[in-house]
This record gives sequence, C-alpha cells and structure tokens, in this order.
Amino acid sequence: MNYRIVIIGGGPGGYVAAIRAAKLGAKVALVEKDQVGGTCLNWGCIPTKALVSQAALVAAIRRSEELGIQVGQIAVDYGRMKERKDQVVNKLVGGVQYLLKKNKVEVIQGAGRIVAPGQVKVDLKDGGEMVLDAENIILATGTRPALIPALGYDGQRVMTSDEILNLTELPGEMLIIGGGVIGCEFACIFAELGVKITIVEALPTLLSTVDRDVQRQMQSILKKRGITVKTKSKITAVTKTADKVMALLENGEELVADKILISIGRTMNLAEQGLAELGVQFNDRGAVQVDSRLRTSVPGIYAIGDITGKIQLAHVASAQGMVAVDHIMGKEKEMDYSVVPSCIFTIPETAGVGLTTQEAEARGIKIKAGKFPFMASGKAVAMGETEGFVKILADPDTDRILGVHILGPHATDLIGEATLAIQLGATVEQLAGTIHAHPTLSEAVLEAAEALHGMAVHI
Repeated sequence: MNYRIVIIGGGPGGYVAAIRAAKLGAKVALVEKDQVGGTCLNWGCIPTKALVSQAALVAAIRRSEELGIQVGQIAVDYGRMKERKDQVVNKLVGGVQYLLKKNKVEVIQGAGRIVAPGQVKVDLKDGGEMVLDAENIILATGTRPALIPALGYDGQRVMTSDEILNLTELPGEMLIIGGGVIGCEFACIFAELGVKITIVEALPTLLSTVDRDVQRQMQSILKKRGITVKTKSKITAVTKTADKVMALLENGEELVADKILISIGRTMNLAEQGLAELGVQFNDRGAVQVDSRLRTSVPGIYAIGDITGKIQLAHVASAQGMVAVDHIMGKEKEMDYSVVPSCIFTIPETAGVGLTTQEAEARGIKIKAGKFPFMASGKAVAMGETEGFVKILADPDTDRILGVHILGPHATDLIGEATLAIQLGATVEQLAGTIHAHPTLSEAVLEAAEALHGMAVHI
C-alpha cells in the first residue's frame, strides 16, 4: 500500500489536507479511528453551534413581547433539541465523507501509528492490522479534554464537553469549572434553557485571551443573565451524594449542583505515536516542533493542528494542512499566524483579530483606540440586540489597523472584514473611507474607525 501522503487524523486539519492533496494529484490515504470531521465536527464547533442557535432562539422568544409578539409559555424539549443537533452533525459528516470519496481519498478506519519514517501501522476498526508505505506522513491527531483527577470525572455527573453533548434531559443546576471559551459557550447555552449556572475560574477574569473591554462587558452580561461567576477561585475537591455533586472551593465555600462540566482546556493526542523514538522533537510545552511549512525534525513527517501548539482553532488546522500539502507537492508556501480571527459563540457573540489592548501594552506597542456601541447602531436597535461594541486598535503614527474586537450580534460574521483589513495592511482612514451599506451591523465597524479619529457621527 504505497501512497504519496498518508494522513493520521480526519479532523478539520486532516480531511482538508487530504482533499487538497488529492486535488493536486497525490495518491492519499486518510486514517481515522472514529468519525471524519474530528472534534470540531463531532464534539465541538458544529454541535455546540447547533445548540447555540436553539438557545438564542429561546432567548429571542423570551423577549418577543418587546417586539409586539405574543407567545405562550415556552417549553423546551431538550431531547428533541439533542436529536436536531445530532442530525446536523450527521448531515455534515456525511458531506465530508462524500467529498473524500469524490476526490478519491482512501479512508481507512482504524488507529494509525507511525512505526518508522515512511511507515504507518493501522489497527483496523474491524479487527486486524495493515501497514501503509508513504513518501510523506502528516500527523493530525488533535486533542481531547484535559482532566484533573481531584475533580471527580466519571463521564456521567462530572463530565467534559464530549459527554455533555449527549445529555437528553436538562439538569436543574450546573457547575462549570473553567471560564474559557468552552465554559462560557456552554454557560450561555444552558442558562438560556433555564439551567442555573455557576462558573468557577482560577484566573482573575473570564475569557482571559480576549481584549479586556470584551472580558469586562461579557462578565457583566453573564451576570445579568443570572449566571453566577466566581473568578480567582480554585476547587480543591469534588464529592458526590446519591443525586448531587459538591465542589469545595479553596476558601471553604461549598457549591452543590446536579452536573459538573470540566472545561479546563485540552491535552494533545500524542502518547500513542511514539514520536520521540522516531527522533521527532517537541517544544517546551510538549507540542510537536514544526517549522513554517509544518515539517517536523524528521524528514517526511509533518504535523498540523492542535498538536503543534500553535493557535488551537479549526481554521488554523485547515490552513496548516493546506500549507503542508502544498510544500509536499512542490509549492513554497509558509504558514503565517499573524492574522488569525478568533470567534466565541457566546450569547451575544464575541470575535477578535490582531492585537488586544493588553498584548500591545505588554509588548510596548503604542496604540490608539476607537470604540462604537451597538446601542447606537440603527440596525442593532431595530433587531433589539444592542449589547456590545466594536473596538479598533491602530498605530497612532502610521494609522495602520493592529486589532479589532467585537462583542455583539453577529460578531463572528463581522470579524471577516476586519481580518481582511489587517491582512492587507489597511489604515483606519481607508476603512473609514469605505462605504458601508445602511442599515447594517457592519456600519458599527465603520463608526468605530471614525471614532478612532474623533469623527464618529452617531456617538
């Protein structure tokens, strides 16, 4: 079984790389032990966004009287919501399977392991094993939820983001350990569906990687939604009774809930690969060391996605996969991480690209900021969704845009314009001089640019 490229892992990095390679004329095998699409499609991005859309609709119905619409009492059938979420996932998994077949990618179901440079051994899902010979190997094994033994994980009452997606009934109370992206997204989903939520975060703030103005307003919004937020707090032990789980905080406070969600980050799927024995080098955080073309220290072995320790986002993994394949196929492309949008599907959404205020300060970079609130946006007011703002950071000397941060309706869609602006090296003046359609939410981006120069019309 000889291939130009063998890819281990069928997530958004692996399957995109496989299709790219096939389109460029390579004979490709994709080894996947579970479902193609990986964490993003099966247990992350897509299923959570299906639930977010449903929870957001509940929130909209709840405030429908403000819009002159009378509805009866809201009844949430969470079992049906889960079914719909599963249908979305299955449809998209089927779509990826079709694309792989259409592009003549050979998909091999099983657990792959690099046994030597140029050789991948696969323990087949249906039993038996096979060895694939490859001119090049791309490792794309991704991550899994991180766990701490003291937190009492059992997959039933103390769960990770994997198991929580399989709930068929809503708990009355849920404790979320970790106030990062995963924790805050699930907090918004379940709070809108009527679950009493408490978030415990060890750091001084939620969403520590986003711009501090977004952190502050998001925390305020969550509290207004009835979510209890405990920052600078650590859990020392978790105990269980017949029907409850209890978490003991470092300060002696005890929290009681029906379910606990552990969302403290993710750990890399590397243990089974035996990479050290092959001579593959790792960085100081235990990630696979790669260069700008995703090459490891062993010729013919590439690594992409979360295991590279770069930015752990599906679209970054996809971009890495394409760069790795292009290099294998003779195209001299390099990976650039300087302009990567980040999207968080809370309610309302947040999104950012480029430098945050705190990053600029830490690096001694001079910035000037412009900010425009959605409460002054005609479209946002008409929609009844006025929480949040657009914030633009720029170099005060060159006027070049350095960062854009959005909290509010459709933030994850609006960030596309900002990403392109930074990628192309646009100035605030150029952005402000671009006519934006009225009435649209994108006018808030225009107004934030004008605000940076003190020229915003509507504030």
